Amino acid sequence: MDFENLLQRFASAVGAHDSAGLAGLFTPDGCYDDYFFGLHRGREEIAAMLDRFHVGGEDFFWEFRNPVCDGRSGYAGYLFSYRSKEPESAGRTIVFEGIARFELQDGLIARYEEAFDRGVAFSQLGYATERIGKLLDRYARQLAGKDDVVAHLGRRPRTG
Repeated sequence: MDFENLLQRFASAVGAHDSAGLAGLFTPDGCYDDYFFGLHRGREEIAAMLDRFHVGGEDFFWEFRNPVCDGRSGYAGYLFSYRSKEPESAGRTIVFEGIARFELQDGLIARYEEAFDRGVAFSQLGYATERIGKLLDRYARQLAGKDDVVAHLGRRPRTG
């Protein structure tokens, strides 16, 4: 499997608003866990999520960097930018960096997850400080409720 080619196809599909093309890179029951829009399962939901990208932005450019892959798992840093259509920042270029994690199966993406600083993106979007705080509080509560986080905290050694 050519992971770098998969990344290029992924980035190109997002930039071209090729929702079916992006969804086709995933297994039929694949998952895309987007840091803004949440978890989307299956090709139909993944395609619809990309359509949502293009409601709030345009001129998307996704640049993956330093990819590593063992055939089952792949990781890459990235820079991602687009022009905002949001009322608070219409016309402004938004840019942030992140890390992408891919679980692969038979040359397709079984699961995609990412991590980036949401606060940096929200600030560039022109969101009011209070709104950013509420959004980040919501994401913090979601993180605290994830099964793997709950299990991790249960294994945490007790001190003091």
